[in-house]
Amino acid sequence: MRFSRLAAISGASVLVVGIAACSSTGGKPQESGGGMGAGQANTPRATVAMITHEVPGDSFWDLIRKGAQAAADKDNIELRYSNDPEAPNQANLVQSAIDSKVNGIAVTLAKPDAMAPAVKAALAGNIPVVAFNSGFDNFKQQGIQEYFGQDEKLAGVAAGERLNTDGAKKVICVIQEQGQVALESRCAGVTQGFKGQTEILNVNSKDMPSVESTITAKLQQDPSVDHVVALGAPIALTAVQSVGNAGSSAKVVTFDTNAALVDAIKSGKVEWAVDQQPFLQGYLAIDSLWLFINNKNLIGGGQPTLTGPSFIDKSNIDAVAELAKSGTR
Repeated sequence: MRFSRLAAISGASVLVVGIAACSSTGGKPQESGGGMGAGQANTPRATVAMITHEVPGDSFWDLIRKGAQAAADKDNIELRYSNDPEAPNQANLVQSAIDSKVNGIAVTLAKPDAMAPAVKAALAGNIPVVAFNSGFDNFKQQGIQEYFGQDEKLAGVAAGERLNTDGAKKVICVIQEQGQVALESRCAGVTQGFKGQTEILNVNSKDMPSVESTITAKLQQDPSVDHVVALGAPIALTAVQSVGNAGSSAKVVTFDTNAALVDAIKSGKVEWAVDQQPFLQGYLAIDSLWLFINNKNLIGGGQPTLTGPSFIDKSNIDAVAELAKSGTR
C-alpha cells in the first residue's frame, strides 16, 4: 500500500504503542476495535476526559473515539468522552471535568478563544491538557504542550496543488460551520495552493437537506464550477447528490473519510480525500496523557505531532477499505 505524503513532519514525532478497543459517553456505544489488541499497563488507574466539538451524525468522530478508547484500554485509563458542537457548552464540559478531578484532559480547540478560560483553569489546577484535531495554530499560546493533528493550512495548500494537477479551473470550497478555525484554514490553504478561482460557500451542517439544496443551487447558477471541495465526508456525500440534482459535471473531492466515503472513492463518485488519521489522533491524545501522568514524558518537543495529511484515492483505496470495515480508518 503506498500513500502519497504531502508534508514533511519536522520537529514532530509520532509514538504508536499498541491499539485495542473503544466505547464512549455522550455518543453511541463503541464496538471492539477491529482485532488490534494489546495488553494492559500495570500503572495506577487514572481518569481522563476527552471533550470534543463533535457534530452529531458525523462518523469521523467514531474513529476518534475508537482510537482514544484503544489507548485507554491499554493504559488502564477510565475514559470519559463528552462532546458539544457549541463552544460555550464545550467549555462547560471542560469545567465539569475539572470539578470531577480527572487526571488529564484531551480537548479540541475548534473555537480557541471560547475554550481558553477553561483550558487555563485546568492547567491552573495542575491537570495536564493535550489538544488534538483542532487548534494547530493556537495550542501553544494557551499553554498546552502537546498537539496531535494536521497543519490544516498546509493540508489545504496540498489539496489546492492537487487540484492544479487534476486540471481544475474553478472550485467551490464548502465550509459547514462558520468560525471553525480548522475549516477556514483548509479553505484558505486551498485558495493559496490553487491557481484557478476559488469561491467559499458557507452551509449549515446541522441541516443536511439545506446543505444539499445550497450546493445544488450554486452549481445550477454557475456551470463553470468544475470541482466541489468538501471539508468532511458527510458534506462530500451530500455534494455528490447535489451534483446529480444540478446536472453538473463537477467532480467532488474532500477532506476526511468514513466507511461510506471509501465506497464513494471506489465507485468514482468522489475523486480523492485528504486523510488526517482520526483514529491515530484519538489514540495519541490519550496515550500521551498516560505517558505524562506516569513518566512526565512529552511528545513532539514542543511542536505539533502531525498525523497527516496524505491522499486516499483509487491507487490505495482497496487497502484502506479493509481497515474501514473494522472501523479504524
